[in-house]
Amino acid sequence: MRKGAFFDIAQDYQRRLQWPLSIKEVESSYKTQAQIQKDEEDKILSCLRNNATIIALDERGKSFKSLDFAKRLEKYAMEGSTDLQFVIGGAYGLTEPIRKKSNLLMSFGAQTWPHLMVRVMLIEQIYRSQQILAGHPYHKE
Repeated sequence: MRKGAFFDIAQDYQRRLQWPLSIKEVESSYKTQAQIQKDEEDKILSCLRNNATIIALDERGKSFKSLDFAKRLEKYAMEGSTDLQFVIGGAYGLTEPIRKKSNLLMSFGAQTWPHLMVRVMLIEQIYRSQQILAGHPYHKE
């Protein structure tokens, strides 16, 4: 992520998070859609840890209210799944092997969002979940 508005907002939410967070960005240098998708698929699959709970952001996924998302994260923690990996696809979306490997497909709605905006939205929702679960008044519902 280059310096700019999205970078600054993402950094702000990352600083607020008490939960550990690391971001790994993968990009393809190929030119055709098929090559890009295959390259991204290979790179993403190589990053997924066997013991992690994989949550992929995908237009086919389930849309959550913030409170329900927080409860889902809490449920994972209660079940012992403390290693969560979120996957955001590139311009052409995620491939079927990535969707199949995911424990949950999640959507931020039917619209198409820029990757950088989705990253900020996801980090904010993780932060919001942290605050909801801590009983902090950040979230109003």
